[in-house]
Amino acid sequence: MNVDYTWLQMTWFILIGILLAGYAVLDGFDLGVGILHPLAKTDQERRIFLNAIGPIWDGNEVWLVTFGGALFAAFPFAYASIFSGFYSAFMLVLMSLIARAVSIELRGKMPSKIWKRVWDAGFFGSSLLATFIFGVAVGNAMLGLSIDELGNFQGTLFNLLRPYTIMTGLLAVSMFAMHGALYLTLKIPASPLHNRVRRWSWHAWGVFLVVYLLTTMYTLAVVKRAVSNFEHAPWAAAVVVLNVLAIANVPRALSRGRPGWAFVSSGVCILALVFLFSMALWPNLVTASNDPSHSLTIASSASSEKTLWIMLIVALIGMPLVLAYTATVYWTFRGKVEIKEGEVAY
Repeated sequence: MNVDYTWLQMTWFILIGILLAGYAVLDGFDLGVGILHPLAKTDQERRIFLNAIGPIWDGNEVWLVTFGGALFAAFPFAYASIFSGFYSAFMLVLMSLIARAVSIELRGKMPSKIWKRVWDAGFFGSSLLATFIFGVAVGNAMLGLSIDELGNFQGTLFNLLRPYTIMTGLLAVSMFAMHGALYLTLKIPASPLHNRVRRWSWHAWGVFLVVYLLTTMYTLAVVKRAVSNFEHAPWAAAVVVLNVLAIANVPRALSRGRPGWAFVSSGVCILALVFLFSMALWPNLVTASNDPSHSLTIASSASSEKTLWIMLIVALIGMPLVLAYTATVYWTFRGKVEIKEGEVAY
């Protein structure tokens, strides 16, 4: 095996993981705000929630599009196998993301209360469904899929809903709800709403902690290979410690009046979980639960060496520009969200 080719395959596995982690952290709080949206009591509060993410939510979803494009170009066989297994689920996610975008954009177009309620329900339902499906997909990736020698999924959408995958779906929902609540504490100025959101952050953290502990125990019980790679990379245990410290720092930062550090800790927790998920998969991209020989590894599903080199050059040029643009947008729209009477808002 060409050493350069092996290095390229590993590099693209890492880069795709970075894209996934970036999406989870950035769009995670957007989805979390949608999950929490029904808790807003008045139209003014709901508008504040939407305006907290209004300038940035669509830019955050670019990370998901880039992740899908990179997976398709770098590991086309794994991409095809994943879509054969999750096609129906991905269509539900696509419809959810479209409904979410339409709900955000159309909600404020008419003054009718019924009109706004319909789009509020769409915003909440699409955010909840997309998040839950993302978590279910992670659970199925951990357990493995029943695939044939060509990588085709042998089953239906309902075969993907198993007790463990439902648990990982709930983990994703609780994690993004916590992340969204912490984000809102940063964006909402001192007010009764801010005090309520701060309390939600505590409750969301508590729910997440319980679900996280249950999911961790469930994972160690049913996914035997979840920790096997730690034998070859014991240094990765430091990420586990970092994850625990990040989770513990959320209530500590909140109690000390430092919501920014709490939000950062929540983001670190998400990054650590994506890393541990990648560690559990390695070197597979698609694990066959019926026959290990059918699994698609980074070596068996990668594009040609030339393709990976071209993609890497494009990534080295494009990623700094994307990061600079993202940083500029966040810097431009920093600060608290306040809606004045008569101001155009969602």
